[in-house]
Amino acid sequence: MFYLNELTSSDLLDGVRGIIFDCDGVLIDSLNANIWYYDTLREHFGHPPMDQELREYIHAHTMDESIRKLVPPEQLEAAQAYQQAFDYRRALPHIELEKGLREVLSWMRGAGLRMGINTSRTDTLDLILEYFDIGEFFHPAITSYKVARPKPHPEGIHAILESWRMRPEDVIYIGDTKVDEYNAEAADVRLWSLKNPYLKAEMMIPDYWTLLAYLRRTYGFFG
Repeated sequence: MFYLNELTSSDLLDGVRGIIFDCDGVLIDSLNANIWYYDTLREHFGHPPMDQELREYIHAHTMDESIRKLVPPEQLEAAQAYQQAFDYRRALPHIELEKGLREVLSWMRGAGLRMGINTSRTDTLDLILEYFDIGEFFHPAITSYKVARPKPHPEGIHAILESWRMRPEDVIYIGDTKVDEYNAEAADVRLWSLKNPYLKAEMMIPDYWTLLAYLRRTYGFFG
């Protein structure tokens, strides 16, 4: 893996026709929102706030997997009912769009690249895309509710490739967790890591502003 910086000169997008994004930690900084939400759930069922290990777990797993991890089996059914009744819009003010993302999305659209999402989120993705007004950039947007086997199984990425009529070598997957690493490997697509130097990835992006500067410097201005 190499680090993207102002000296990078290789044509990284040569032959690339589509970009697949993870959501949490890639499109949005949702860690504080997820911590707030799951700590609220745990408090409701009489448990203390999450420790660091649990915080890292919920950041990389589906809501169902997280709830099963956070409450004992005898409280699981009640916790799932609590989750289904919870208005996730309460968490939106705790979420931030990744800085520079909107500009990168505009550049990619202007350059003719297809963009899609493959996420472990369930029924909250549409709320997030609407809240930040970025839904127009992505098609399709695959959640764990739309596939029989969610990440890291490659079904979601395969669905996007089929929709785009592309091959694995035609796309890049941008992720930030080991689940994304396993997902990209299982689907045989190239992985770019966002802010995480510990993944088995082709490249690490320190932030979207650095990526945008590289794209403009190498390929010109679009969007």
